[in-house]
Amino acid sequence: MKKLAIMGGEPVFTQADRERLNAARQWPIITREDEAAALEVIRTNNFSNTDITQAFEREFAAWNGTKHAVAYCNGTMALAAAMFGIGLGKGDEIICTTKTYWASAVPASIFGATVVFCNVDEMISMDPKDLERIISPKTKAIMVVHYIGYPCDMDPIMAIAKKYNLKVIEDVSHAQGGLYKGKKLGTFGDVAAMSLMSTKSFAAGEMGMVVTDNTKVYERALAYGHYERNNGTYITESKELEPYFHIALGGVKGRVNQLCAAIGRVQLKYYDERCAEIRKAMNYFYDQLEQLPGLKPIRVDESTGSNMAGFYAPAARYYPEELDGLPVKLFAKAVSEEMGWGGNCYDGVNYSLHRHNYFKTFDFNHCGSPTRLENAQRDVRRLDPALDDVEQKYCVSMPWIKKFDQELIDRYVTVFRNVIENRDQLVQKEEAEGGLDGTQAGRWYGFTNQ
Repeated sequence: MKKLAIMGGEPVFTQADRERLNAARQWPIITREDEAAALEVIRTNNFSNTDITQAFEREFAAWNGTKHAVAYCNGTMALAAAMFGIGLGKGDEIICTTKTYWASAVPASIFGATVVFCNVDEMISMDPKDLERIISPKTKAIMVVHYIGYPCDMDPIMAIAKKYNLKVIEDVSHAQGGLYKGKKLGTFGDVAAMSLMSTKSFAAGEMGMVVTDNTKVYERALAYGHYERNNGTYITESKELEPYFHIALGGVKGRVNQLCAAIGRVQLKYYDERCAEIRKAMNYFYDQLEQLPGLKPIRVDESTGSNMAGFYAPAARYYPEELDGLPVKLFAKAVSEEMGWGGNCYDGVNYSLHRHNYFKTFDFNHCGSPTRLENAQRDVRRLDPALDDVEQKYCVSMPWIKKFDQELIDRYVTVFRNVIENRDQLVQKEEAEGGLDGTQAGRWYGFTNQ
């Protein structure tokens, strides 16, 4: 029996492993080529032009397999531009999964649209079987989120969109370069948007990108936040925009800092190669982890032609019934302590958006009613999924390993194996502190289970 670190034993990783751990977890990978590109922008004071940005857009569109790409200062701005691009407007409804970052949904309120929330499946991915339940004559679009890199099941989603003549926006912020049945994510819907911020799989500082094959959508998205490109040089097919040239149609300035665009160009050269290394490491890790009870790593079957791109924000489903009812918070805390210098483990994923007061009562426009219902023809809150943040109780984060270091990965597996095989130490202590029902549990390790 191994004495767990949370009980006073030695962790698997110590300070002596620090350098090796940093090499395996470093992201983004910044080389002299990145530094040279950034320095060129700095030395020429070329932060606010668009020459580097437009070069990056062309390269990104070619890599993504789309006709157009347009860059923004962040992913939230890109998502808003995509919504404007498809013509989302007052009284429209847009469907979005409740498990996602708020930027996938909140910008809809800018356009007077109403967010209707869809349920998720076991992989925390949009559940196509729940879509038709919430579609109405006012439904304009579906916001598909490839959450934590897992490709949504696009075949049935696109079939439903076609059946009801709905627009599809893909949020690819977690899955840049990922595949669904051999086809790149971001190429299924009418338009896709994504964040390229510093913590994402594709990291270019602080940046967003819109990609589409639809020229009208592209030109509307461009005009939304790029006043300096909303003119006859760039807007050539959307004649209805001509009277409004030279002003950003969203009243916002979305231009990206070219320091980020310059770094993005270098990162793009090596992104696929580096993601392949990540997938090799993470799949090897998950192959072993799946042999342990209580955990089911969230990943796609690559034999189908799909993949998880760079495995952004990896997570696993947690099954306490297989681990003597061990609460997920205690499990995550024990894993963190067992890792030592190897990192941290957290319970849960993003909270359910439909449970946040923003989508219940917030009145952004001071109109006397919740913003979400201001232009709605029905109280969409009654359609909210009947789930109570179950993913907070039944999900745990996983180490995000960027380099295939077999011995190091094996030691990460040892971390989880130690906790799982010696969980009786945790269960006994938990019961001594008040039982596994959560009423008194957890006080001995610094928090309460609720």
